[in-house]
Amino acid sequence: MQITTAAWMSRCSLVNPGNAIKSCRSGPRRKRLMMLMWIMLSGSLCLMVDGQMKIPPETVQQWAVTFGKEIAALSNKYSGAKLLQKKYKDVEGVVKMEEVNGEELVKKFAEEMEEMLGRKMKSVKRLAEAAEDADLGHEYNETLEFDYFNSLLINTVDEEGNPVPLGGEFLLEENEHFNKLPVSTQQSNIQVPTNVYNQDPDIVNGVYMSEALNDVFIDNFQKDPTLTWQYFGSSTGFFRLYPGIQWIPDENGVVTFDCRNRNWYIQAATSPKDVIIVVDVSGSMKGLRLTIAKHTINTILDTLGENDFVNIIAYSDYVRYVEPCFKGMLVQADLDNREHFKLLVDELQVKGEGKVKKAMKESFKVLNEAAALGQGSLCNQAIMLITDGAMEDFKDVFEEFNWPERRVRVFTYLIGREMTFAENVKWIACNNKGYYTHVSTLADVQENVMEYLHVLSRPMVINHDHDIIWTEAYMDSVLFNTQAQSLLLMTSVAMPVFSKKEETLSHGILLGVVGTDVALRELMKLAPRYKLGIHGYAFLITNNGYILSHPELRPLYREGKKLKPKPNYNSVDLSEVEWEDTEEKLRTAMVKGETGTLSLDVRSSVDKGRRVIFLKNDYFYTVINETPFSLGIVLSRGYGEYIFTGNVSVDEGLHDLITPDLTLADEWTYCEIDIDPAHRKLTQLQAVVKYLNGKEKDLRCDIKLLEQTLFDAVVTAPMEAYWTALMLNSSGMDDGIETAFLGTRSGLQRFLKYSGIEKRVGKSFLTSTDKENMFTLDHFPVWYRRAAEYPAGQFLYYMPRQDTRAGRIVISSTAVTVTVGKKTTIAGAVGVQMTLELLESRFRAIAAQPNDTDCSSIEGVCPLRCDSFDIECYVIDNNGFVLISKQRNDAGRFFGETDGSVMTSLIQMGMFKRVSLFDYQAMCKINTHSVSSARPLLSSFYALASTFKWFISNLLLFLLEFNFCSFWHTEHFADAYAPKKKWNILQPCDTEYPSFIYEPSVKETNSIIKCGRCQKMFVVQQVPESNLLMLVVQGDCDCSRQFPPITLEPREVKYILWLLKCDRMRSQKIRRRPESCHSYHPQENANDCGGASFLRLSGPLLLLCLSCAALVS
Repeated sequence: MQITTAAWMSRCSLVNPGNAIKSCRSGPRRKRLMMLMWIMLSGSLCLMVDGQMKIPPETVQQWAVTFGKEIAALSNKYSGAKLLQKKYKDVEGVVKMEEVNGEELVKKFAEEMEEMLGRKMKSVKRLAEAAEDADLGHEYNETLEFDYFNSLLINTVDEEGNPVPLGGEFLLEENEHFNKLPVSTQQSNIQVPTNVYNQDPDIVNGVYMSEALNDVFIDNFQKDPTLTWQYFGSSTGFFRLYPGIQWIPDENGVVTFDCRNRNWYIQAATSPKDVIIVVDVSGSMKGLRLTIAKHTINTILDTLGENDFVNIIAYSDYVRYVEPCFKGMLVQADLDNREHFKLLVDELQVKGEGKVKKAMKESFKVLNEAAALGQGSLCNQAIMLITDGAMEDFKDVFEEFNWPERRVRVFTYLIGREMTFAENVKWIACNNKGYYTHVSTLADVQENVMEYLHVLSRPMVINHDHDIIWTEAYMDSVLFNTQAQSLLLMTSVAMPVFSKKEETLSHGILLGVVGTDVALRELMKLAPRYKLGIHGYAFLITNNGYILSHPELRPLYREGKKLKPKPNYNSVDLSEVEWEDTEEKLRTAMVKGETGTLSLDVRSSVDKGRRVIFLKNDYFYTVINETPFSLGIVLSRGYGEYIFTGNVSVDEGLHDLITPDLTLADEWTYCEIDIDPAHRKLTQLQAVVKYLNGKEKDLRCDIKLLEQTLFDAVVTAPMEAYWTALMLNSSGMDDGIETAFLGTRSGLQRFLKYSGIEKRVGKSFLTSTDKENMFTLDHFPVWYRRAAEYPAGQFLYYMPRQDTRAGRIVISSTAVTVTVGKKTTIAGAVGVQMTLELLESRFRAIAAQPNDTDCSSIEGVCPLRCDSFDIECYVIDNNGFVLISKQRNDAGRFFGETDGSVMTSLIQMGMFKRVSLFDYQAMCKINTHSVSSARPLLSSFYALASTFKWFISNLLLFLLEFNFCSFWHTEHFADAYAPKKKWNILQPCDTEYPSFIYEPSVKETNSIIKCGRCQKMFVVQQVPESNLLMLVVQGDCDCSRQFPPITLEPREVKYILWLLKCDRMRSQKIRRRPESCHSYHPQENANDCGGASFLRLSGPLLLLCLSCAALVS
């Protein structure tokens, strides 16, 4: 064995002298004395001498070439890639290649969406007309008795087996169209919140009147079978829903759903508004009053939407903004800002004397300035005054800022049981076209806050303007609770319902709101994936620039084992998803409702952000008429520019379509199976077959997609015989080859399982749960998208992510192309799934020179073996993820986590490039160190006092809340006082995370890393015809102290400077205001401005409450 001097020195400079002796005894006798001296001095000499072995690059290159040939042979043999490419090559003479016209495509998609949404609007109009006619013919009866179906009580019996009141038998059947929920398509039923008495005369009269909607619901559904939920939300609080369902209360047996809190109700009932909430935080507001005031603020915030603007001012001796960053301005009331305000409101403290005059002046100034500058909603303006009394002379404020026009309405909320200042507070509201309410308990808050919506709706009601509104994306709470994920994200179209009765015209009575939901997934099916290509997609945004639908929108996050909606899931801005549009040209044009095109160089990612790809995207966009939405589509150059079409006979295509190895993308729409109930249980493949063989001629199918599917079925049909022949030749099969598969642009997939389920490692691969490797509404399979990164015929290898639980498997895939003239497009991808053990065994056999190797011409370690204790060998992919390593746990990890020193060198040498990606939808843990440390340790006395105070205060709140007159309001008590654990809570944040990509121009490299006492050599060699790299690294030099691991962990973007954070929060992005505004009508009767409303406690209970209040304070 020939060993260079440097290598010999390295092997003899071990920390363990015993090992050194063992290593060096193999040397000549005449060197024994020298070696003994070396051992004695090794401890000190190691500090001065850098031991260095030499790894011969030519050996590593030979290994890489051999390994590349072997894995390419495996992949080609078992995938049949060459055969499939030949089959598509054979038909190039008969196919037609067309260039995709993005401008025409986006207009066509928009027209189809407009038609679909137009049908929903017609259904809602019919409901509104029917409800108004029914009310016109109904005479209110205070003593009316009507036994309706209450959705909470249906099919419920008492202890004696008799139906409970408002219950009764209500037939429910699972329905495919409603995501297999048990429903009744024959009738609607009624949901009433727990805090509303379900037999109140107003409720009973409203339910009886709205029975007329049943026939309209059914008729609408027959005319448009794609309709989902239809409903009428009454201003009195009940909710009529079709089809009827069994309503499930929460874990406390409470139904908190109130239709009047829903965005579709609020937007339809009122025009856009600017609201300034003015809250009294003087000393008199302590205790329960402040709690009620905070709950009132939060309830008002919940009634605002993204077309509204808001700010909150707190006052005592002086005026302050609860968010100093928003001083003197209005901010959009999107979900982010509303939740931000709620956190700040929760921290409010009382102190000083209440002086409302300054606060009112400041509020008027902000509203007047916004109107003058064209900011805010440019529609309704209102001030919400929350106080326990007003003692100042404030008349001159209104004379200066609001009279005589009274353009700003003032709503007042008198907090607490004290009525001394009731007249003053009421006078403010009545003289400024507002409404006064008295809020004495937490239970009063909900109903009293809702009154302002009815006042703001008066001009619209009197004018009888039926504005149709569309909501932003939201999650249906009923569907979410039942885990109906496919109908999770919705938008609603809604319309107000007014009283037509002459005697109530000037009062502008709003009866409620009718509406229907549109599942966004169903809407996006009108932009089929096959027309957009591998990396292409379609997306929708609102007039405010918020995402309605986008493949990168991630509305859910996991907390423990539960999936939950993110707090800001429906206020994700387009600029936060298409973040490469740094100048926001795309966003601005789409928000303005323009039609056009834009090109961007983008960093995109696949495999859940682990792998970056660089694309040149062409964006095409247009507005969807009669809605506030804009549609955009993306075509990626090199992937979506061309589409080819072939032509085969139906008989020939059907023959090759009906084979056991073939599936179609079931989330795509080959045929409409949702129109006829008889078709809803069909898969897309079954529907296609029935349509083509003439058994279901009434099916509406995408003819162009069917033609392409039949063509692909014929061209790919020989693959079944090829794969089957390999499988039957069991003696020639390599152990570890598990699945061969292919996919085409038409969504067609074929696959063959070479091994049985009991032997298969990748048991979940290409099963129904393996969404990432299947064609879905949002994306092509990962193996298809990754194959497109490399030239046709060159295989790409990768391990699936560990969280997919796919097992220790490797996926190998390559693209298949079609060329007509000078135009080339990807027809599909083909590949093979094998076990990692198969590749490891091949690698181990190659990466070990035998002992009789001729080392005469090799400079360095020879024979070189990867199983040596001082050698580490790896195979990594083009994104730096380990496939093969000595350490079993390294497989699938990022190489920088395994060896930070070598990865650092590869980045510095340009072999790998670090790419920054950003996630503006991330969730981060709340920093628990922000808790005040003013009292780090409590004395035992203080701890006891605190406990007693907590108990007494909660007892007080319980007595005030749970009184005999307001039994139905317990859910507010639970919501307001449920303990909040601030640790392990996630909140929305922005993160930056790295991705790494190999620079293919660097085929090989080697270097030496200095690591203090030792030096580490490594050699890197590209594995030919693949995306893999082979690394051989000196293993006896630990560099972890000098070079920490490089991880892919996201890093939260901290806005350290307050001004920087403030500027970001204050920024007002371009938005398109709703076209209609109803803020004034001369016939409005403003004299209806509210009155006192309070609950009476028994004498002893009141005395106990007052005593407790004194004790707590």
